[in-house]
Amino acid sequence: QLQASGGGLVQAGGSLRLSCAASGRTFSSYTMSWFRQAPGKEREFVAGISWSRDTTYYADFVKGRFTISRDNAKNTVYLKMNMLKPEDTAVYYCAARTNLVITPTARSYDYWGQGTLVTVSS
Repeated sequence: QLQASGGGLVQAGGSLRLSCAASGRTFSSYTMSWFRQAPGKEREFVAGISWSRDTTYYADFVKGRFTISRDNAKNTVYLKMNMLKPEDTAVYYCAARTNLVITPTARSYDYWGQGTLVTVSS
């Protein structure tokens, strides 16, 4: 199972760090990604990281602002979000897939966390 946390209310320009802790199995060999879903919109890919941490992939709208990382010893993946904008407001989900390739396609992921709400005020 995946448990996301770290969401909250922040002003525009602020920062948050999301965490996704895995339990029940070892996700150290899984590809891990973050997605988000804003009200009335489809779920969209935010960032992904390979199991070995040598490959990361970001959506264009977060490049230079967000950083994905993972600590395999802690079975945890992180999303550091800087320079937050009101349009970043969404529920953020972590996801895992056994395939080694990072993909932005949500249906390709095998496990999902419950989501954590990020609200950015203007």
